[in-house]
Amino acid sequence: METSILFPLLLLICSLSTAQCQKESDNEVIPRGEQTESWERKPANASTYQQTCTQDIHAVLREMSALLAGQRVEIRHLQSENEAQAAKLRELELQKTQLDKLKEHVQEQARELTTIKARTNVTENQVEALKRETEVKQVAFSASLLASGSGTVGPFNTHTPLVFRHVVTNIGNAYNPQTGFFIAPVRGAYHFEFYIGAHGHASYPSGAVLVKNGAHIFIAYEHQTSHYGSSANGVTLLLEVGDVVFLRLWVNSRMFDNENHHSTFSGHLLFTM
Repeated sequence: METSILFPLLLLICSLSTAQCQKESDNEVIPRGEQTESWERKPANASTYQQTCTQDIHAVLREMSALLAGQRVEIRHLQSENEAQAAKLRELELQKTQLDKLKEHVQEQARELTTIKARTNVTENQVEALKRETEVKQVAFSASLLASGSGTVGPFNTHTPLVFRHVVTNIGNAYNPQTGFFIAPVRGAYHFEFYIGAHGHASYPSGAVLVKNGAHIFIAYEHQTSHYGSSANGVTLLLEVGDVVFLRLWVNSRMFDNENHHSTFSGHLLFTM
């Protein structure tokens, strides 16, 4: 900016210097008596004036050249800065493009992750459901009458529920050794077996009935007056969830058990329906 103002000023100075030199040369007054001498000296004075003006012009031109050289250096410096800034701008634009692509990639990964999480949740739910179903399908139990020792249960003057307390197997925990009840955990086909025995007696047989929800289904019965006698039976039942199956001691009958586990009650799930 300063150079652009100084350049016309230098041209103006140069013009004024040239005009001043011309004016001084033209306005010189020489007395009449000295004209001859003046005519002899004038060329020398004119030459001196011209030389001085030329020197001034050369000085101005040198200064102008120096200023122009400085201006060129400054221009080259500015061009270098502009090129560097342009390169940085291109680099920033490239980085912005890469960042936009990276953002898009991250967003795509986030969407994929959400989808995977949703699928994982579904899969986990399916696994849990399958696990529960598998656990429910694993139903089996077997128990004998007495928890320990030996003895005879009965006779009673009415049908009496039997509680088989010595549990050998109870997969699925569907059998309750405190009540003697088996409660179906899932709809399906179940198979039950029961064995009873007692020493013979003239007045009291041995007998037990398998009961489903209060209804008599099958009976195992034996009556002999002496020696040990036993009987057994089995049945397959279609049970709904919550159906109850247990054994009842027949009225006025007896049942014996000891450490050899003569009297037992067993059952298991065949398949679900």
